[in-house]
Amino acid sequence: MELTGDKLDRIFTMQQALNDDIIARRGLQGISDEEWIQKHMLAMLSEMAEVLDEVNFKWWKNKKPIDRDALCEELVDVLHFYVSMCLRAGMDGEALYRRYCAKNEENFRRQQGTSAKKGYEAPLPVEG
Repeated sequence: MELTGDKLDRIFTMQQALNDDIIARRGLQGISDEEWIQKHMLAMLSEMAEVLDEVNFKWWKNKKPIDRDALCEELVDVLHFYVSMCLRAGMDGEALYRRYCAKNEENFRRQQGTSAKKGYEAPLPVEG
């Protein structure tokens, strides 16, 4: 597998190769996009719970130092499942990038109170 081009495109290419291998190796050729996304969402939620474990969310326990390496590994696991779902939804790296940019602009408009969608406006910070 040649890895040239944009890093996001490379991530999508590597994930597609992994998906193809898992499908062939595990006999998952007939799994629908809907079921694939459902199962990957559950797996991603499980990985997100592991992220929480790495950042001391249990206030009833003694805190431990954050293991940044373990935290980053769990975040990469989340990304694997997320990119896999993007692929099954028909998005490649470019499509994700374009949609992200458009949504980012809209989110700024919402925070600034200039969006058609109301209810997000944040007050300007108080200067003291």
